[in-house]
Amino acid sequence: MIKATDIIVEGNPLLREKSQEVNIPLTKEDEALLLEMVEYIDNSMDEEIAKKYNLTPSVGIAAVQVGIPKKMLVVWAIDEKGYEHLYPMINPKIVSYSDEMSYLPMGEACLSVPRQAPGYIHRPARVTVDTYLYEKGALKRVRLRLKNYIAIVFQHEYDHLNGILFVDRINQANPFFVPENSKPIIFPEETSNVQKA
Repeated sequence: MIKATDIIVEGNPLLREKSQEVNIPLTKEDEALLLEMVEYIDNSMDEEIAKKYNLTPSVGIAAVQVGIPKKMLVVWAIDEKGYEHLYPMINPKIVSYSDEMSYLPMGEACLSVPRQAPGYIHRPARVTVDTYLYEKGALKRVRLRLKNYIAIVFQHEYDHLNGILFVDRINQANPFFVPENSKPIIFPEETSNVQKA
């Protein structure tokens, strides 16, 4: 089980490394790590377990955040329309993205950046991703088309695979600048909590 103390934080040089491709088929160790990452997000969203283990609610995690710089990430989030998405990914690659941008009005947060970082991060509103997706104990090669909130969560995690933190993408001179081609992702009031990835 991944614990809060297993998460590496800003300042650790591993977070600035580019993650390495994962060998396919998965080793038992890589499969176990991916399942632990899914379990971490699940546990972080369970109030009782999160309180017991001091877990911060999370909608995504990359393997490098637990000190293993491999191209593995998990997105598990509910989008702005209330639909749940679970994507345990191996070796994801963005193959296209939209010119239209989107951002979270509440900003982004990160398990590996345990501080406030005010400002907007403008990311492509839609991305197409080629990846191995882990489902029911097997890997499938798929092409995913992600949009809006789920695209933002994915890109946040994908950045980790390239040694980029969300704070790197905040415009330091004008952190709340909104370009004409960027629109906010609006959630109903009851789901507007900031969650970390």
